[in-house]
Amino acid sequence: MPDFSQHHVVFQSLLAGLFTWGMTGLGAATIFAFRKINQKILDVMLGFAAGVMIAASFWSLLAPSIEMAADQGMIPWFPALTGFLLGAVFFRGIDRILPHLHPFMPAETAEGIKTTWPKSTLLVLALTIHNIPEGLAVGVAFGSTGAGAHSLPLAAAMALAVGIGIQNFPEGLAVSLPLHRDGFSKKKSFLYGWLSGIVEPAAAVIGALIVVAVQPLLPFALAFAAGAMIFVVVEEVIPESQQNGNGDLATTGTILGFALMMLLDVAFGK
Repeated sequence: MPDFSQHHVVFQSLLAGLFTWGMTGLGAATIFAFRKINQKILDVMLGFAAGVMIAASFWSLLAPSIEMAADQGMIPWFPALTGFLLGAVFFRGIDRILPHLHPFMPAETAEGIKTTWPKSTLLVLALTIHNIPEGLAVGVAFGSTGAGAHSLPLAAAMALAVGIGIQNFPEGLAVSLPLHRDGFSKKKSFLYGWLSGIVEPAAAVIGALIVVAVQPLLPFALAFAAGAMIFVVVEEVIPESQQNGNGDLATTGTILGFALMMLLDVAFGK
C-alpha cells in the first residue's frame, strides 16, 4: 500500500477505499484465469472473509471505541453498545428495503422490495450492501487517526484496510462466478463483480468526513461500523459459505481469517 502518512485523513480514506475496491476487482478477474472454481475452495474463501470481518469488528472497531469512550470520560460501554446496535438495525432496514439476491441462490429467493430487475442487478446490489459497512469501517478508522489525543494509530487503520482488502478478493469472485455460470460472458461477469465494490471508496470518504466533522461521535461511529459488519457476516457471508455442504471447511476458513486479522491488528496496528 502507498505511504499514507503525508496525506489528509480524508484522502487517506479515499486511497484505502480504492485499494479495497481494487481487491474486489482482482477477485472478480479470477474468472478469466479459470473455467471453473472448485466450490470447496470458494466456501473456504468466503468463510475466511467472514473471519476477517468478525475480527476487524472487535480488534479494529469495538475495542478502540471502548478505549476512546473511557478516555473522553464517557461510560466506556455506552457508545460501543449504542453504536453497535444502531449499525445492525440500520443495515437490517437496508436489507429489508433494497432488492437484492445472494450469490448462488435462485431468483425467487430475492430479498427486499419486489422488483422485475434482472438477476445480475440483484446480485450486484447484494454485494453493494455488503461493501458499504466495509467502506465505512475503513473511513472511520482513517478519520479517527486525526482525532488528537484520542487518535487511532495510522498502522491500525492500515491493518484494517489490508484485512478488508484481503477478504474482498473472494467477494468479487462470488459475484462474477455465478453470473458466468448463468451465461454471462467472462468480461461482463468481471465488470459486474468489480462494480459491486464501487461503493467502498465513497463510503470510506463519507465515514472519514463524519468523524472529522464531529469528533465526539467517533466512539459511536466505530461501533456503528462494527454492528453493520457483524450484521452482514451473520446475514450473508456465513450462510453463503455453509450452504453447499462444505461447512467444516468453511468454518476452518473463518477461524483462519479471524486469526490473520487479529495478527494484523495486534502486531502491526499499535
